[in-house]
Parts: sequence; structure tokens; C-alpha cells
Amino acid sequence: MTVQQKIGLIAGSGKFPFLFAKAAKAKGFCVLAIAITGNADPRLKNFVDGIKWFKISEFRKIFEFLKNVHIESVIMAGQIQPRTLFHKEIFRDEDLRKLIVDLEDRRADSIFGAIAQKILESGIKILDSTMFLEDYLPKKGVLTAEELPKEVWDDINFGFRIAKEIARLDIGQTVVVKNKAIVAVESMEGTDATIRRAGTIASRGCVVVKVSKPNQDMRFDIPVIGLQTIDNLVKIKAKCLAFEAKKTLLIDKEKCIKKAKKHNLAIVAI
Repeated sequence: MTVQQKIGLIAGSGKFPFLFAKAAKAKGFCVLAIAITGNADPRLKNFVDGIKWFKISEFRKIFEFLKNVHIESVIMAGQIQPRTLFHKEIFRDEDLRKLIVDLEDRRADSIFGAIAQKILESGIKILDSTMFLEDYLPKKGVLTAEELPKEVWDDINFGFRIAKEIARLDIGQTVVVKNKAIVAVESMEGTDATIRRAGTIASRGCVVVKVSKPNQDMRFDIPVIGLQTIDNLVKIKAKCLAFEAKKTLLIDKEKCIKKAKKHNLAIVAI
């Protein structure tokens, strides 16, 4: 890629779009954001070279915009809020309505996969969303301490097997366990809501395990952990957070580790 080559950033919620924009611009790229209304953060405009807002119902207009500004490559970063999938506006765009109606199901993989295929058919390449962000993908190891008790490792290993199975089924990517009992399984509500729900059931001492899907498409819907997740873990007095190494983005790593240590929360990349 040449200096100042354009990259389209299809932006949802969270810090992920900010991280990518900052990293891409540091590499000399021109970043144009395609921001989804009700999902992307308005402050993103300060981190990109240009931004254009679209409602979820303006599916066709997104492709027209990408063509008009001569974007050849895009990345997809950030979450699309689950409620968006049930909003009446989603059926106002004929192309998007047909895409969703024709799906066998409405799992995240099915929806993102169909959207990705539409993008590819328009002649636009979808890039790995973690490009330029290798430093945010921790390698295997305990990030907060040298040793963990055997019972914690037992819960981690037990939770990892369960999490991989629900991820394979595209139900969710996070489970909460305690003493090798399944406390909560993530579905459409997301990791943070799952953690809070687990806290009402099992209180302190839970182990939270977050994984990638067995055939994770690194172009979209990859696992992300940040300070908000750590805050929720602290609130329920969780014992450990374990996530899949090299396939999970850890945002604000130093702050996350500092807060975790302060509250005796172990963080492990497995």
C-alpha cells in the first residue's frame, strides 16, 4: 500500500474504531469513516480524515458513497448494537431487507457474512480489522500475577471448553463459571450484561472466559475487552478474566491491568 492510500472505516460503537483510525493514520493512510448512526461515537470525527453518517436503513447509500470517494479497501470495527437488528428502519432499505430476509438465520456470523459478501461483490476488499493492532493482541500468559491457584485453572479450562462450544454455535463468546458450574452464557446482550447477570446469581469468585469462534473471521466481530469490562468484573468481585491469546483485543492494557491488580482480579491470556 502506498502513502495516503484511502481506507474506509465502517464504524460501530466502542473504542475499536478509534484505535484503528489512530494506527492507520500513523502508518500514513487516509482514513474515511462510514459511521453508523446510533452506534458510532460522534467524537470519531476528530480521529479520521473524513466522516459520513448513515442510518442502518441506508445500506445502498453506503456502497454509493464508497464508490464515489474511490475507496478500494474497508475494515469493519466496533459493535452494532443488538437492538439495531430489530429496528423497523432495517427494512426500509430494499437491499438490506432482502439480504436479511433471505438468510437462513440471524446469527451474527450469518448477518456479518452476508454484508461482507455484498461488499466484496461491489469490488471492495475487506481487510483484517486487527491490522496495525498487533500490540493489542496479548500473547499467552498471566498478565497480572505469576501464579494462579489450581481451582482457578480448573474453572478456566472448564469455561474455555464451554465457551468454545457456544462460540461454535454462534450463540456468544463468553461464559461465566464458578466451581466448574456454568453461571451465565452470553447471547445477544453482550459480555458486560452477561457479567452483571452472573453477579446477581453467584456473587464473588466467578471466572469469566471469553474466546474467539473456532473459525473466527478476523475481518469482523472479533472479541474485545476494555476498561468497562474490567469495571463490571470488579463490581461483581470476579476472581479471574481469561481470554483467548492473539485473538482478543485488549484495549487500555496498562489501565486494565493496574485496576485488576488493585482489586485482586487475575487476567490471563490462554
